[in-house]
Amino acid sequence: MSNTARWAVIAASAALVAAVTGCSSGQSPANAKGGSPHPGAMAPSSPAASDPSIPAGPGPQSAYTVQQQPAPGSCHFRYTADKQPLPDPKCTPGATNPKVTPATLKTTICHKGYTSGIRPPANITGREKKANAASYGYTASLHDAEYDHLISLELGGDPNDPRNLWVEPPSPGHKPGSGPNNPKDRVENRLKSAICSGKAELTKAQRAIAHDWTTAESVLGLDQ
Repeated sequence: MSNTARWAVIAASAALVAAVTGCSSGQSPANAKGGSPHPGAMAPSSPAASDPSIPAGPGPQSAYTVQQQPAPGSCHFRYTADKQPLPDPKCTPGATNPKVTPATLKTTICHKGYTSGIRPPANITGREKKANAASYGYTASLHDAEYDHLISLELGGDPNDPRNLWVEPPSPGHKPGSGPNNPKDRVENRLKSAICSGKAELTKAQRAIAHDWTTAESVLGLDQ
């Protein structure tokens, strides 16, 4: 083989090696284009990764401690067309009790007395309620507002995760000084009955009430 031919073969081999190593250099497409993404940055979620599932909280505790609440004034109530109160989804998205699953229903929420055994004491929730009122900028009487589990304990909500508790203002028609009037409680009772009777799925009921308690039964097809 002539020197000219030998050098042609060497050049071709080098080009092939460069092409192969260039495909596995460890650079992301963004780096290859000159970008420098943050080391902790995540790729955009695909539709399949955008599951509206609710985070799990720590679950029942043998001893509860006062939980830090969102910064004062950082949360904002929402209201339905008929003026029923809803929480700020950024501050109060809901949180589930990891002990409550479809497999444990009979020994947890469908077992009489379960929720009373996991409820945080008033000396804990009373202080949280006052701090959460500041989070939401609620200045009316706390006597008339309920410190509400967005996903109630009877629906498998976490007992003391701050993501699952909010100061719920009175509903329309409330008489000042009469204490909370909360039609949401009746919805929760009906959803629990539907879950325990097999008419509704636990996770779907949790998602429905966390999104909007006023439409939860309709979403689950239980108001027919």
